[in-house]
Amino acid sequence: MRSDVELLEAWRAGDGAAGRALFERHISALSRFFRTKVGDEREDLIQGTFLACVEARDRVRDGASFRAYLFRIARNALYDHLSRRHRGVSSPDPLTQSCMDLGTSPSRMLAKDQQEQHLLVALRRLPVALQILLELHYWEGMSTAELAEVLEIPQGTVKTRLFRARALLREHLEGVVRQGGLPAQTLQNLDAWARSLRDRSEEG
Repeated sequence: MRSDVELLEAWRAGDGAAGRALFERHISALSRFFRTKVGDEREDLIQGTFLACVEARDRVRDGASFRAYLFRIARNALYDHLSRRHRGVSSPDPLTQSCMDLGTSPSRMLAKDQQEQHLLVALRRLPVALQILLELHYWEGMSTAELAEVLEIPQGTVKTRLFRARALLREHLEGVVRQGGLPAQTLQNLDAWARSLRDRSEEG
């Protein structure tokens, strides 16, 4: 199977099939990225992300991660969408405001059990930038270098924000544990539990 780099090089050389293969490889991850943050607008944002990527395909630096470049475009598309929703009022601040604060609804999703639903709610209570960071870390397995490229911040800042994001997520879930909504042992291996949601959640 050809790597992202090989497909990108072929696509730049005029191989349309290589471009389609790249998009097919990443479409599920891109859909996952948007579906926890927006509702009916998801398909438009996915399409807009791919179109922007087509227009900017020659700007991907040699040796850079195509996946990170794609998700940087997706992040910018999401931020633009949130700004349009709040036109006429103060611009949203992804570092302090959550999807819940901004009144966005996720795409209709079916969590197989209540525990997974609690995780989804807790993620959506994080500031948007931290929600993005954790989801790409947990569900897409992105490295610190890739996350830094997506978010356009230094790797040291990525590590600091990951620490903060995990702490906030744990704080939200500890409240659920105290109310009896989650078993206490869930928090003992929070990272593995959070990662498991990627494969166990389904769209309705």
